[in-house]
Amino acid sequence: MIFAAGLGKRLGNITESIPKALVDINGKTALQLAVEKCSAYGFDDIIINVHHFADMVEDEVKRLIKIGFRISVSDEREKLLENGGGLYKARDFFGKNPFLLYNVDIVSDLDLSVLYRLHLEKKGLATLAVRHRPGKRFLLVDNEGQLRGWRNISTGEQILAGVDGEGLSEIAFSSMHIVEPEIFNYMSEGIYSLVTLYLNLAAEHNIYTLKHDEGYWIDVGTPESLEYIRNLFDKK
Repeated sequence: MIFAAGLGKRLGNITESIPKALVDINGKTALQLAVEKCSAYGFDDIIINVHHFADMVEDEVKRLIKIGFRISVSDEREKLLENGGGLYKARDFFGKNPFLLYNVDIVSDLDLSVLYRLHLEKKGLATLAVRHRPGKRFLLVDNEGQLRGWRNISTGEQILAGVDGEGLSEIAFSSMHIVEPEIFNYMSEGIYSLVTLYLNLAAEHNIYTLKHDEGYWIDVGTPESLEYIRNLFDKK
């Protein structure tokens, strides 16, 4: 599932006329890049949620289908559900195998097959790609890379999942994750984030992380990062 329903407010004037899923990155939309990325690693049956400028996103989906991609749409026009509620709404799309979740505004050279293989090896409920990068909100992981909590370093707020907090490392979530369909047993309708869900489940369920500090990872959610990735791709 590619999450493409967000308002994209951090992009300022850009998303007053188009959704962030349709921002141009050197001749391709962010959505097309995300679809190509997922499909290239075998995640080629894709569902996308829509909300902000939903008609425009659906037109792009139709174009991508015409050029050979398999894409379904989960309609959130009436209410934006965040990624937790959005995933639950789309639950009937998924089968019995682990699946990929991916944010439309992420551009990365992470090998998604490595993430998938680690998930199969660890046999946890979910496996999250993580990275050392600047920020204010971080996941807390133990020495085995298992999710144990969350911390906001600007407010001091902290959530711990069944541990005392000693020896945990801060690392940022990369918004790419492999999840077992079993997750739906612990979900319900509503507006909530998957990180909140993971933190609620981490004390009793194994949720692992894969660190990928090499290569590039860009959140194209701001005009500055959008310009950065355009320049990076220009040089390739």
